[in-house]
Amino acid sequence: MHIDIFTLFPAMFEGPLTESILKRAQENAVLSLSLYNIRDYTTDRHHITDDTPYGGGGGMVMKVEPIVAAVESVLGDRLGQTPVILTSPQGRVLTHQIALDLAGHERLAIICGHYEGVDERVRQLLVTEEISIGDYVLTGGELPAMVLIDVLTRLLPGALGAPDAAQNDSHAIGLLEGPHYTRPPQYRGLSVPEVLINGHHARITRWRREQALRRTWQRRPELLLSARLDNADQNFLAQLAEEDAPPPS
Repeated sequence: MHIDIFTLFPAMFEGPLTESILKRAQENAVLSLSLYNIRDYTTDRHHITDDTPYGGGGGMVMKVEPIVAAVESVLGDRLGQTPVILTSPQGRVLTHQIALDLAGHERLAIICGHYEGVDERVRQLLVTEEISIGDYVLTGGELPAMVLIDVLTRLLPGALGAPDAAQNDSHAIGLLEGPHYTRPPQYRGLSVPEVLINGHHARITRWRREQALRRTWQRRPELLLSARLDNADQNFLAQLAEEDAPPPS
């Protein structure tokens, strides 16, 4: 996958995009990234990219001309074929399914909004999708862009060490992951569950499934409404419901 990033602050991406899994994905040609400074596409001597909003109000608005010039210059004939994403608190909140859909594209473009927002004509002329990473407002779209790139990279074949690692993540199976343990087996009076040390493979698999169900029940019960559950899962959830039921008066 190739991702073009349009931003006023390209230096913000240097650390996150050059470490860990994102670094290896680029070294292994699983992912390629191009950063474009929107200021480079201005035509005035001061490289102005924002202006006061028509109608008044606080804050500044990113100008339409340099953004359109940047995206059209980079994408060229591929403009109508490449999804152009605007990171925005007004967009769809990023989910695993949205990430799966986006990861199926060979190329994406991301516009990082800033200040009070972007001129509405950017949406009308370029944007095919708006993505938010949560119901809150950040100082700019750079951090959401990094989050989106990280999420997408994990879904690309060859990006992770284990081929099926992303398929077993929280939300990928519709449930939260259960607890994980590693050495030592004892620490400050806390023990690794016996089943993980001496258990049969089938028992371990079932224990992990039940722990995922338990954690989802406790922390994000709404996820269970759309999760794929078999009879054993349903029976286990029924047991949890009985455990949590108030005692008879």
